[in-house]
Amino acid sequence: MKVEELNFAKEKFNTTMIPGKTARFFRTCLIWQFIRFVVINIKMIIVVGKSH
Repeated sequence: MKVEELNFAKEKFNTTMIPGKTARFFRTCLIWQFIRFVVINIKMIIVVGKSH
């Protein structure tokens, strides 16, 4: 068992999913977060632009 899994084994709900390497990378990578920020802002600008 992994160390993270041992922590959850003590809890009432021990079926909690632990993110894999890919998910942890995307959650912690500042470059990826910046790219997503830009994409979401562009989508918002398009939506607001259509409403005016």
